[in-house]
Amino acid sequence: MGIYDVEPGELVNKTAEKLKSIPEIKAPEWAQFVKTGMAKDRPPVSADWWYTRSASVLRKIFILGPVGVSKLRTQYGSNHRRGYKPARFALASGNILRKILQQLEKAGLAAMAKKPRVGRILTPKGISFLDSISSEIMKTKNITLPKKSDVSFEPQKGKKKSRKKAPKKKAAKKEESA
Repeated sequence: MGIYDVEPGELVNKTAEKLKSIPEIKAPEWAQFVKTGMAKDRPPVSADWWYTRSASVLRKIFILGPVGVSKLRTQYGSNHRRGYKPARFALASGNILRKILQQLEKAGLAAMAKKPRVGRILTPKGISFLDSISSEIMKTKNITLPKKSDVSFEPQKGKKKSRKKAPKKKAAKKEESA
């Protein structure tokens, strides 16, 4: 699949550009003032960080399978520096991730899975969206995938290799002491 064959940073940046054109995905009014997690000191510097995070969440949903807010909070969490005390891990903001997942569902790129595990999965529209972006990146970088060969590799039938057993150490020790 092409999504695994391109660099994640390039895929996220191109996807963020494409997500700006989708009307269902837009940053809320409070997004310019909010931190992305408890461990962060300041809000993000980039003005369009919402689209970058949305693109990254879309990629994470594809890779991790049925995923919920809790798993994404862990994925986007970071170390919380506490002064002279040792740093501890802190989860990312759940509200931001929840709103992004809801917007991706409205856009038709993600949907709720119920059967094997509960969580969000990509819809066929979301998979083709990511796949088309990755194929664009592959064309610009001239990346070609090797073609599948017609040769099939089957295990050889016949005698199995036998291993020689090592001599027992206890018997050797008894002979030395006698």
